[in-house]
Amino acid sequence: MKQGFVKVAAGTPEIRVADPAFNAGQIVRLAREAAAGGAKLLALPELCITGYSCGDLFLQLTLLERALAALRAVCEATASLDLLLAVGLPVARAGRLYNCAAVLYGGRVLGLVPKTHIPNYAEFYEKRWFAPGTQDVRTVTLPGLGEVPFGTGLLFAHAALPELVVGVEICEDLWVPCPPSTALAVRGATVLLNLSASDELVTKDDYRRSLVSGQSARLVCGYVYADAGAGESTQDVVYAGHDLICENGALLAESRTDSGLVTAVLDVQRLDYDRRRMGTFTGDPDSFVRVVWGGALTETALERAVPQTPFVPDDPSQRAARCEKILGLQAAGLARRVRHTHTKKLVVGVSGGLDSTLAMLVCARTLDSLGMPRSALVAVTMPCFGTTARTRSNAEVLAERLGAALRTVDITESVRRHFADIGHDEAARDVVYENAQARERTQVLMDIANGCGGLVVGTGDLSELALGWATYNGDHMSMYGVNAGVPKTLVRHLVQYAAETCGDPELDRVLTDILATPVSPELLPAEADGSIAQKTEDLVGPYLLHDFYLYYAVRWGFGPEKVLRLAEHAFRGTFSRAVLLHWLRNFYRRFFAQQFKRSCLPDGPKVGTLTLSPRGDWRMPSDASAAAWLEEVEGL
Repeated sequence: MKQGFVKVAAGTPEIRVADPAFNAGQIVRLAREAAAGGAKLLALPELCITGYSCGDLFLQLTLLERALAALRAVCEATASLDLLLAVGLPVARAGRLYNCAAVLYGGRVLGLVPKTHIPNYAEFYEKRWFAPGTQDVRTVTLPGLGEVPFGTGLLFAHAALPELVVGVEICEDLWVPCPPSTALAVRGATVLLNLSASDELVTKDDYRRSLVSGQSARLVCGYVYADAGAGESTQDVVYAGHDLICENGALLAESRTDSGLVTAVLDVQRLDYDRRRMGTFTGDPDSFVRVVWGGALTETALERAVPQTPFVPDDPSQRAARCEKILGLQAAGLARRVRHTHTKKLVVGVSGGLDSTLAMLVCARTLDSLGMPRSALVAVTMPCFGTTARTRSNAEVLAERLGAALRTVDITESVRRHFADIGHDEAARDVVYENAQARERTQVLMDIANGCGGLVVGTGDLSELALGWATYNGDHMSMYGVNAGVPKTLVRHLVQYAAETCGDPELDRVLTDILATPVSPELLPAEADGSIAQKTEDLVGPYLLHDFYLYYAVRWGFGPEKVLRLAEHAFRGTFSRAVLLHWLRNFYRRFFAQQFKRSCLPDGPKVGTLTLSPRGDWRMPSDASAAAWLEEVEGL
């Protein structure tokens, strides 16, 4: 449970209708199995102590007394388990009968949550036996168990993990226009348990799955759905034990067996962060009754998938669809700017590298969508001290295959004159040597654009913005930055997708070679054999890692300790802990130090859930201290 990871379970016990003693034994068996596997929460089906399909037997005092005896037996048998257990049973109170979820921990019944919405249509006729519950929390005395809170306005809050607050609803409650889980979530519940007995019909499983996943997305919560199965009467319907666990719209685990357990690991800190970020969960948490449970936090094994490339889908078809969507968004943003400014030309500094290649591809799409000729794309190559024959050739071929107008402006002598003007020794390969080239290139692009009524399209990507890997007022500046919302790991796949779908063998060839070229700004002279000397990832670290850190540190607000733990899980066998720590330290240092560049970014489209635009998702002072984050890194 440390760092917010909580293993949860949904279970379907094998039962016998109207045999609480037998059912209690099966419930205890599943509870012990779940606890042994590390689960801290277990939801079991609606009325599982008696069976859902008892009919008029629910009115029999014998069954009600045996159900309470079974509940006492379950409490006693699970008292030593560090497990919050929710089981269903009928409970009589003040001359009415209620369909309840009993929430157990440490041998006690922490609360009874009655079903709110009682179905009375089609094959359901629960109003024949059960009354609806209300939010008002009263107490009910259970023989041998004492006074217990009773009502739907109950929240079960973990003593040591404040982000873990559990709410409960029962079956039909989820299927109505205003589910009780909504009220529970806005008052702080991050995990919802649903005790259900949903019979099986053709296509009903799809609808059930969409309900659970949709509610978990709407409420930004974990949703654990336990369904009745083996042993329920099949006199008129069939129960299939469809257990589901979802987190914020994602289906984490599912089971279609008649009996057994399904488990998954939720991240309640992630859920809590997203709610804080959204600011729309405004219910008064004190208006519901909180019952505290749980002991010391323990380590939860990370069984959930942690991909190395969180910005890139693993599934090829999903990845292709994502690439097509992003290219469309980039082109749509640029097209709107072109129409607004009455731009006649799009000017791109093309280097033969990934980012400028993506910008060229987006520009070509934009011109096509506007009905403008590809010749309105002005591709400018600006060779200087570090330009290699490979990248220059690739830039030229790319421009030719895309139908762009190619211009070559050798800036070598211009930069040398600038060095002479400011008294800089060209032999000093320092930041002045590098940045003077970047700023000269930007000046050339701006002036060419001014001369042809054009717009300079920026090429820098999201990863470079995060690390500040751009020359201030050099490649940092443009008139519209189409790649500003695209991380480097995704840039690669966008270019790869273009290569695979372009239908032009020569364009495919050059795009493939660009993908194989080391990432470099080419600001230092090439090696003796003409190969690239300055490799970005040797200097700032692997973009694979930095994009991973960016995603979890910024999108989800995780601290360094949790980011490192996720990285160790995702990159086990690929990078050592020492390497991960080294580049994590570098990430935080650069991210904080380079905010001043992000504070004055050109406009550019947001294409994913993370952007660093100062006018959009990310507001951060340029002089914020990184001390707390770096101190945490040093303590790891």
